[in-house]
Formats: sequence, C-alpha cells, structure tokens
Amino acid sequence: MNLPELAAFLKSRRDRIRPADVGLPAGPRRRVPGLRREEVAQLAGLSADYYTELERGRGAQPSEQTLAALARALRLGGDERDHLFHLADRPLPRVAHGPTALVQPALLGLLDRLTTTPAQVITDLHETLVQNDLAVALVGRHPAARGRSASFVHRWFTDPAARAIYPADEHPHHSRVFVADLQAVAARRGRDGEVTRMVAELRRRSEEFAALWDTHDVAVRRADHKRIVHPALGVIEVDCHSLFSEDGRQRLLWFTAPPGTEGAAQLELLSVIGTQDMDAHEGSRK
Repeated sequence: MNLPELAAFLKSRRDRIRPADVGLPAGPRRRVPGLRREEVAQLAGLSADYYTELERGRGAQPSEQTLAALARALRLGGDERDHLFHLADRPLPRVAHGPTALVQPALLGLLDRLTTTPAQVITDLHETLVQNDLAVALVGRHPAARGRSASFVHRWFTDPAARAIYPADEHPHHSRVFVADLQAVAARRGRDGEVTRMVAELRRRSEEFAALWDTHDVAVRRADHKRIVHPALGVIEVDCHSLFSEDGRQRLLWFTAPPGTEGAAQLELLSVIGTQDMDAHEGSRK
C-alpha cells in the first residue's frame, strides 16, 4: 500500500472540486481551492479525523467500501477510481450494478444541480444509488438493502409494504410497466446471471410476475405519470422523467408537475416539510 501516493492523490482530487459541484456553499472565508477535508469526510460518510489521517499518509488501511465511498464523494471517473484502489492495494471492484455501484459522473453532476426538483439515480434493476433531499422527502430514503432485495422491482413483487407508495387501483399498471422494463433489461444484458437469478426467483415467488413475464411485453420505462401517496400531503400527481447513461445501466429520475397544478403546489410545500415523518415511506423507492 502506497500511503504517501494515496494521500497526495486524495488531496489532488479534493482540490479540484468546487463546493457548488456538490451542492455546498462557497462561503466568504474559504481558504482552500476545493473542498475542505471535513466536507469530503461528510460526503463519504467518514469521520473527519479518519479522513485527515488518510490525507496525511497515516492511519488504517481503507476498506473497499471506504474507497468506493471516497470515489463517489470525490466524483472520480472510472480510471481514477481504479487508480485509487491500486494505491490502496485493494482489488478492483467488479462492474457493479447494485447499490454499491459507482454513480456515473455525468448523472451525478446533473443530480447535484437539481436542487429544487426531487431526483435520484437508480440502476436498470431499479436499485437506488443516490438521492437528493427532495427525493427522500417525496418517496422515502432508499433502504440499506443488499442483493436482490435492494431492487424496488424485486420488493414490489415480494413485499406488499413496498406497494404503499402508489394507490391500490394503480398497482396492476405499475406491475405491467416494471415487468416490461425488466424484459428489456434482460434482453440487453444477455446471459447476465444477476438478471437471470432475479427473474427465476420472482417467477417462483409471485404468480402475478410469472403471468406478466409470460406475456413477453417489452417497453423501456422512459417516462410515466405517477400518483405518489405521501404520508403528510396525501396523493401527489407528478410526471417522472428518465435520463439514461450511455450504457443504459443507470438512470437519472426526476419528478415534476405542471405549473399551477395541485401537484406543483404540493412539491413546493414538500421543500418546506422536508424529510420529517418519512418513516412511513421507508423502503419505497419510486
């Protein structure tokens, strides 16, 4: 492990990021060109003391999870992330598609700028990677799930509580949309074990899923009109839009409502209410 080079690399990446790039105020007395150490630590979910020791070339060897968190916080591209892992003498992460996947920088950069609109980045299997505060307030904080249960599609067909986010009379519509989208993902990925295992389990556990899968309907979910059940504001009508990464494995979702509508007024109120009383939405993703 090359501690001095790791320390220098972390500092160089920190120096190049402007506070505005990650939604932080510049402040009148900022004495560093980029982020402060404590800001990087906060973004990565680390203690300030621990991160400071890393930048000083001391401290414990960072785990693979810590390195992945630092890569996200520092907005590293793929080559930079790999370099970070090499310096820490850790095996390179697999090309991940679940909640440990590295958010693609282009999508993350756009998400950082969507400060007045609920938005989040998900994988093609509907696993939430990152959310802004308004998305948490609208649909709930993504669960700390691992494996297939991290997928909202998986939970939709295996956990009745996941469906509380939508009115009951619209559940059949969402089921059809989820399955048609998953058909497209399965075809695009080819003989992908992750998708194959998910489909096999859902066919076994859900008669509804099995019946819909056998229709072979295919439609990528690019946009949708949703009625979201909010614990404090009731039903909020929004339009959900998607922007896909180049490889199609990640999507930036954002939620809007036409000006002058009740939905627009509710989204405005949502920014005031924030994330209070969101426990009722825990586990809901879209």
